[in-house]
Amino acid sequence: MWVAEGERPSTAVRRCSFEPKSMFCVFFMTTGPVLIHQMSSGQSINASYYRTNCLEPLIEEIKKKRPARGTHDIKVHFDNARPHKASIVNDYLAERSITAMPQPAYSPDLAPSDFWLFGFLKWQLGSYPDEKSLKRAVTQKLESIPKEMYRKSFENWIERMKLCIKCGGDYFEHLMQ
Repeated sequence: MWVAEGERPSTAVRRCSFEPKSMFCVFFMTTGPVLIHQMSSGQSINASYYRTNCLEPLIEEIKKKRPARGTHDIKVHFDNARPHKASIVNDYLAERSITAMPQPAYSPDLAPSDFWLFGFLKWQLGSYPDEKSLKRAVTQKLESIPKEMYRKSFENWIERMKLCIKCGGDYFEHLMQ
């Protein structure tokens, strides 16, 4: 965490490492969510899983939302997680003429999901008795966010990208207003 001189880092409450967790892959555009994929409990993600269970359904949803244009001019922004950088994923995107935006190594949170969406969701959601009710709550919350907030997150993304370039890939959070 970046902390300004003279400031103290905030206290972070940690979950028990053995507590069950639910992982979601969320894809969204300036108009709202496109795909919400909940991984099965205990499932680990690798490049093959990511391509088959996330990217392939994502492409189908994009084609439904944009029947005339399909995946033309689509750009995706991933962080540097291994499944995102794997050749099976990059080849799949290239075959569909989808551009993956570059992400500097060890960079700060550039993706709107990291700097906005996931934090927003954590504050909005409570605890749920099972995965099905959690998925329903996450989906309802994502669909209830006004389009203006999604659009604004992409404007902030562009500003963050500009600051990251200006700082040569170093942290820029202290420059944010």
